[in-house]
Amino acid sequence: MTHIAPVSLVVMGVAGCGKSTLAAAVAKHLNRDWLEGDLFHSNASRRKMAQGEALTDADRASWLASLCEQLRRQPGLLVTCSALKRAYRNQLRHASPGVRFAFLDITKTEASRRVSTRGSHFFAASLVDSQFQTLESPVGEEGVIHLDGHKPLVELTAEVFEWLASRPPASPTLTP
Repeated sequence: MTHIAPVSLVVMGVAGCGKSTLAAAVAKHLNRDWLEGDLFHSNASRRKMAQGEALTDADRASWLASLCEQLRRQPGLLVTCSALKRAYRNQLRHASPGVRFAFLDITKTEASRRVSTRGSHFFAASLVDSQFQTLESPVGEEGVIHLDGHKPLVELTAEVFEWLASRPPASPTLTP
């Protein structure tokens, strides 16, 4: 088994892309802890999303600050976070220099299908469009792997594991 240094990893993408599923699988494979980013949303933000209202940057500020604090406290942590904007990713990079991002990319149709079948999750399916409108693709940014979120979990987990094992940590510099 290849040794993988405990670099932090953010599994990111729009709602319904499979962040939690992939993070759990990778964490299990690497014997690491992971945090569900959705648990750090305020009650007000959860209510807002449940009512079909998209979050603003102001709504996300305390959520991102909480995730940044977790990354600072626990080097090597795996976190799920939509990280839809470059500015959000840069906040996470600042909190955890060298953090990497696994970007699960899926179609809007598939994201809508998945979100509408989730059941008890607070995120309203009507918000999928806003996620795609907000998304600033991280493809091409340092420390990001672009994954086809339509692939089977076993393939995605293997891709992430191989990527983590084969690449040195990203430099701690922030992208503009």
